[in-house]
Amino acid sequence: MLFSTEPFYLIPEGVETRWASPENPDTAKGVSGKENAGRKGAAWFPLKPGEERVLAHASGTSGMIRRIWVTINERVPLMLRGLRLDIFWDGAGRPAVSVPLGDFFGTGLGRTARFESAAFASPEGRSFCCYLPMPFRSGMRITVTNETDTQLGYFFYDVNFTVGDRHHDETLFFHAHWCRENPTTMQRDYEFLPRVEGRGRFLGVNMGVAADRERYFTSWWGEGEVKFYLDGDTTHPTLCGTGTEDYIGTGWGQGRYDNLFTGCHVADHEQMKYCFYRYHIPDPVYFRKEIRATIQQIGCWSPGTTPLLHRKGDPVHAAGPGRKELDFSGKESFEPYGLFEREDDWSSCAYFYLDRPENELPPLSPLEDRLCE
Repeated sequence: MLFSTEPFYLIPEGVETRWASPENPDTAKGVSGKENAGRKGAAWFPLKPGEERVLAHASGTSGMIRRIWVTINERVPLMLRGLRLDIFWDGAGRPAVSVPLGDFFGTGLGRTARFESAAFASPEGRSFCCYLPMPFRSGMRITVTNETDTQLGYFFYDVNFTVGDRHHDETLFFHAHWCRENPTTMQRDYEFLPRVEGRGRFLGVNMGVAADRERYFTSWWGEGEVKFYLDGDTTHPTLCGTGTEDYIGTGWGQGRYDNLFTGCHVADHEQMKYCFYRYHIPDPVYFRKEIRATIQQIGCWSPGTTPLLHRKGDPVHAAGPGRKELDFSGKESFEPYGLFEREDDWSSCAYFYLDRPENELPPLSPLEDRLCE
């Protein structure tokens, strides 16, 4: 197993298994599956506009969320971005997780895709699975809220967890943060994790990019470097990658693939839309005081795209200090390939563990700022 250190052949003392589902959302002992004489009478629930439902809760006990599974009947951008998932730890007033449902489960841009990773999966592109361990010390609460003006007909789910787990004093809490910039700002790196104070571990991120085809045609958008600013870093980071596709383990562009820790499970070259992920499970990113994470918006021109960029006539600026404007008219000599600054539509969901049940990150953006075309 990737996360558990418990031997399959031992039962930890005092630990009990619970499943929260529409058949027994309170996980009470001996009362599941009672509706319709036990013949699948409450396998789902509808979710009205503005309605909030508690999916799982526990109080007065320690425990561990082991797996979350969801499927809905309308897997459309409105619902994937309009259903808000919130997770609270140990009675906290602010959620540690407050993100769009679809993005939380590993796929952005209001899309679904078949993929399998160590952290999330969608076996056939029509369900959502999370395998990340989420410990709590005295309680937890998971809710879903329909922030759209449309009723959802069917919401199915399981939250599989244990209670009575014994946790180390330094056990961290799970957090997630969603954000979007549409468009990003020239030469200002997209910040997929604003500054977080505390001690913890950055676990990973999934990103969605809708490249600006009207402005940049089909030129490559993913040359930007990922940067992690850790524990006092200011102008320059401690950790720096070599390019967007490099960060997720591939190179020279990216097609569709899904591996345990890295993948690009949406690669729509015609629409220039991409969803991709990296989970730092074998290569942890630790921080002890603070963390901030960014990625640059840098593209690459090529022999096939320079004539198009020239005919378009919009200014194109070379990557680097200042904002040197490039002239693709043929009056200047250029290398066949080179780097230039871009502005595109970027969104992301970042995951991390922190030494406290709350964070001070901005709240989830309003629905109108989350919706995709």
